Amino acid sequence: MSDTEVEDLLRRLAPQVLGAVVRRYGHFDTAEDAVQEALLAAATQWPRDGLPDSPRGWLITVASRRLTDLLRSEQARRRREDTVAQWQLPDQSLAPAADTWPSAASPDSDDTLVLLFLCCHPSLAPAGQIALTLRAVGGLTTTEIARAFLVPEPTMARRISRAKQRIKDSGLPFALPPGPEQIERLGAVLHVLYLIFNEGYAATSGPSLHRVELSAEAIRLTRLVHGLLPDDGEVTGLLALMVLTDARRPARTGPDGELISMAEQDRCRWDADQIAEGVALITAALPKGVTGPYQLQAAIAALHDEAPSAEATDWPQIVALYGLLMQTADNPVVALNHAVAVAMARGARAGLDLLGGLESDQRIAGDHRLYAVRAHLLDLAGDRAAARDSYRAAAERTTSIPKQRYLHGRADRLT
Repeated sequence: MSDTEVEDLLRRLAPQVLGAVVRRYGHFDTAEDAVQEALLAAATQWPRDGLPDSPRGWLITVASRRLTDLLRSEQARRRREDTVAQWQLPDQSLAPAADTWPSAASPDSDDTLVLLFLCCHPSLAPAGQIALTLRAVGGLTTTEIARAFLVPEPTMARRISRAKQRIKDSGLPFALPPGPEQIERLGAVLHVLYLIFNEGYAATSGPSLHRVELSAEAIRLTRLVHGLLPDDGEVTGLLALMVLTDARRPARTGPDGELISMAEQDRCRWDADQIAEGVALITAALPKGVTGPYQLQAAIAALHDEAPSAEATDWPQIVALYGLLMQTADNPVVALNHAVAVAMARGARAGLDLLGGLESDQRIAGDHRLYAVRAHLLDLAGDRAAARDSYRAAAERTTSIPKQRYLHGRADRLT
């Protein structure tokens, strides 16, 4: 098994292993450290020795033993310091063999959904909920999470640390919350899944445009939430949005991994089954109650996916849907997409006029997406020199290598 295959497997198993260990022992923060050490051991041993019969069971056993060591070390330290706040290990503190786990922590069970709701407990600030879940459940690094939130990495590291400490201090049971509490936490859960999917579909950094394991995990988790709450319109809308967006992934890159814009994609390569599923989901969700932002975004994605060509896209309807979406939240990325839709429906200059209002918004003023959109609209308007400069400015502001190459390529065409 190659190192890459092992890495992909470990990423998929990490939240499941963490959930199983936390369920059995508690100690969320220490359990995460123990799981990380188990993952490191697996990354070293598995490529050399081969996969164990039960990879998840192996990881749970190694992580549990390491957790036991960490807890005992902590107890010894506290005794040496004569602190009165000693914690006592449970009677079952020694990690059992992989084939003797109780059903609650069986290697065959998946506690990822429980872990997801635990990280989104209302005692945490919304930003802490999302950051902790992206770290523990989504497997994103602190750097990636900081980029997703547009905040400095040290700020994000402190936010995650505080959230982990709050979970540790709360004594929360490791179990799905009752129905009313599920609804209370749902907004944060959906936001987390949305961010994980976005990082997988359009990676913020690195050599690849996609991180398929992240987008696939986001879809899997959203299906779990949808199974738990099948009548919630926003859960259905988010699942539809992910499926409809992921349907275009096969056509987003060329043979060498280069980015291909939606207008230039071969739509025959779009996944017809995913499109059909997504359209069915959003069609069923829209008539139910108040239409939320995920449903609106899914409706926009459906219009893109159902159009036989870029020219045949129903841009006026997309403009109207973005108008409704902007009423639900003050989001500069939504405003940016609205400007693109207006340009496609009413002309490039109309879209450029809308960009002026975003240039003073510090949340996006330095983001490569603003420069890339301006470049595209300037190109459509015939201002090749200004478009070239904006494309190059956009390339300087992204850490994604495929996006850098794409943007430089667009600029070179205008030379």
